[in-house]
Amino acid sequence: MKYNTLLFDIDDTLLDFKATEEKALNQLFTELEVRNLPQDKAAYKLMNQGFWRDYELGKITREELLATRFSRFFKTIGREINGPATEDRYRQLLNAGHDLMPDSLTVVEKLSQTEALYIVTNGVSTTQRQRLSESGLEPYFKKVFISEELGTHKPEKAFFDHVFNEIPQIDLTKTVIIGDSLTSDIKGGQMAGIDTIWLNNWQDSAETIKPTYEITRLTELYPLLDMN
Repeated sequence: MKYNTLLFDIDDTLLDFKATEEKALNQLFTELEVRNLPQDKAAYKLMNQGFWRDYELGKITREELLATRFSRFFKTIGREINGPATEDRYRQLLNAGHDLMPDSLTVVEKLSQTEALYIVTNGVSTTQRQRLSESGLEPYFKKVFISEELGTHKPEKAFFDHVFNEIPQIDLTKTVIIGDSLTSDIKGGQMAGIDTIWLNNWQDSAETIKPTYEITRLTELYPLLDMN
């Protein structure tokens, strides 16, 4: 085996965050009586992506992001809302979603029989742990590493240093990270000195951040890991 330690991202790698987000936003925006639902929902998603990029770059804190993202967005459509209360309601709706990515449960079940699997995620602790548990994925991972609990996040090297310190007898030459985000998972893996596998769900271009390998479905991990 080329790799014996596999670090998996969660959102849009193992769990379909986009599907879960869509359902949660539909319910939240309906409750808030947003009239132009498709247009405003799309605008929120674009703004939210920018907030998370700023978080990855260290421009804003996680706490600031979560406390203000809804109030800042609703101001753009002429509404004043309670940001933290809206975040709490959104979190309730999001926590209940655990849509699986294609083949994810089958793949991790098979890989866990021969490899050591770990979760590495930037998500919110209560959300990620509930979704992992309810999706059936949790039993196949030896440990779950969440940025909120570690006090650091991908792609920061400190995040990966903490992970490596918690994995017994880790060999970085036999460790690989699998994730959908070039700026978080792939860049983080490169900064940490390990190989990377980019799950390119949406057929994007890798531009300046080049992964060690690129796949479009999780089942493509099998040949990379010398499995039938």
